[in-house]
Amino acid sequence: MQFFIMRIISYNVNGLRAAINKGFIEWLKTDPAEIICLQEIKAHKDNVDFTKIEELGFDSYWFSAEKKGYSGVAVFTKIKPDNVQFGNGIMQSDAEGRVLRLDYGNLTLINAYFPSGTSGEIRQTYKYLWLDEFLDYLNALKRERPLLIICGDYNIAHKEIDIHDPKGNKNSSGFLPEERAWMDKFLANGFIDTFRHFHQDEAHCYSWWSQRFPTVRLQNKGWRIDYISVTENLKNKMLRAEIYPDVKHSDHCPVYLEIKS
Repeated sequence: MQFFIMRIISYNVNGLRAAINKGFIEWLKTDPAEIICLQEIKAHKDNVDFTKIEELGFDSYWFSAEKKGYSGVAVFTKIKPDNVQFGNGIMQSDAEGRVLRLDYGNLTLINAYFPSGTSGEIRQTYKYLWLDEFLDYLNALKRERPLLIICGDYNIAHKEIDIHDPKGNKNSSGFLPEERAWMDKFLANGFIDTFRHFHQDEAHCYSWWSQRFPTVRLQNKGWRIDYISVTENLKNKMLRAEIYPDVKHSDHCPVYLEIKS
């Protein structure tokens, strides 16, 4: 039986135009993966010179927020998808450009930018609503498309090992008990945290560092809030999962999965 290896990157670029100014295109030229899932692009396609991206062999699919300079997701792919779905049919989530689905044969890739609750109680309440709606969406999709890959900025550090100061952040959005309990529920619904599958007890592995304190990235005082998860039926297809903290176009860094298709 023939198969090919699919290399996938998930990366919150915190503004695609800003990332491009910091060398993002040059990094793409190093061939980090065939599929690049971006979150928080903060741009529409007609605001970005994407020709340099397409010259590298990528088709690009964009699902931007209605509000300019806010949120949004995109996928750059060298493997042509069979089907692309923009949004998940939930009004507020779609208005904020949070979910983009691509089907590759029997595999379905979801690129998602989970809401942050750091701006206050209203957004934290919405975050909990979004999480429940998203899990319902995934569970319904699994009945039709059982092989799922969920890339994205989840905006949740799951375990104490995933955050540099768990005690100091126990009341911080992104590490609240209710958010961590949702991650427990998500994984119990038949998903695998691919990085932890390969690096079970490896500490100090983070994908985001606060920009409020310029030295925290140098000191590696970060959070692991960016994930690539897969359904359990893909467990034996996974080959490697990594985090790339030395790639610096954003306050996040890319996370990586290599999987057989």
